Amino acid sequence: MALDSGVQPALETRGLAKSYGAVEVLRDINIEMGQGEFLVLVGPSGCGKSTLLNCIAGLEGITAGSLMIGGREVTQEPPKDRDIAMVFQSYALYPTMSVAENIGFGMKIRRVPKAQMDAKIMEVATLLQIDHLLDRNPSQLSGGQRQRVAMGRALVRDPKLFLFDEPLSNLDAKLRVEMRAEIKRLHKTTGASIVYVTHDQIEAMTLASRIVVLKGGDVQQIGTPQEIYDRPANTFVADFMGSPPMNIIPATVEAQKLVMDDVTLPAPTIGLPDKVQVGIRPEHLTLVSVTPDLHVKPTMIENTGAECYLNFQLGGVTVTARLPGRMDEDHTEMVGLGIAPGALNFFDAGTGTRIDL
Repeated sequence: MALDSGVQPALETRGLAKSYGAVEVLRDINIEMGQGEFLVLVGPSGCGKSTLLNCIAGLEGITAGSLMIGGREVTQEPPKDRDIAMVFQSYALYPTMSVAENIGFGMKIRRVPKAQMDAKIMEVATLLQIDHLLDRNPSQLSGGQRQRVAMGRALVRDPKLFLFDEPLSNLDAKLRVEMRAEIKRLHKTTGASIVYVTHDQIEAMTLASRIVVLKGGDVQQIGTPQEIYDRPANTFVADFMGSPPMNIIPATVEAQKLVMDDVTLPAPTIGLPDKVQVGIRPEHLTLVSVTPDLHVKPTMIENTGAECYLNFQLGGVTVTARLPGRMDEDHTEMVGLGIAPGALNFFDAGTGTRIDL
């Protein structure tokens, strides 16, 4: 993301690394985040995303590199001096305090005048639609309401950077969807700069201005949700981002043809090695009755209501087509499928790195 001239990045890491003894947890992390961005750190368990968030917060020291918040070097500064606010996976509310007291506790510690504190509590509570709950204790609230209180406690700070550490993972599926929409609305309303950690790629896709995909302590790709979905940097990103994930099929290139088992498809005339991995999103396979690209035998059909997933074998792997409507789950006859124009992605057979043509 190109930043406006003269505008300091909300967050910048340069060559950031973190080790525990001989164990490297983060390697050469370089991120530049614009003011008002919603940056999501996503990846599987153990990829280093929460460690990176803790390094940004100052809860973990970094082994190498530097860290800037709002254009100010904070690499060696303690958390209290970084002008950040955190929202955790656990709500971490004081059970004997009311909602209003929980939201305003930090201001009380900083000796903010009562009138100013009360006004800020009401402003934030109204924004979060919990102004009618200010006299209640946390035990009287639902999980979603408790998470709103935790967010309110961060919002009254008006910091340079908000850090969210998997804030929705303790909620049930329906409430996660509601709170996801709430956080998105909150970001649009406040224009806050947010770094958000999740392992849920749906959260990442729906919330982020940009996504940082991590694996094993390394950045795999940084980009907008659409860039990462349409042009994944490697097979890991292709497989991780998307539900169902991108199909990755081994193929050989022979006489300008892609060969996968007994299937042949036209291949680009230049730029491809003899062996590749072909990527195609499940929704880019469509039912076709006349001159289909593929004739396949279903191995399993799953109906989900508005659509169905048709599985079949190609190139020695299971491939999924995401189709509208329903199909007979006992259907075993051959099915014709078409491939959307321009939908194929190509990856190096050895490294899994994207091949741009």
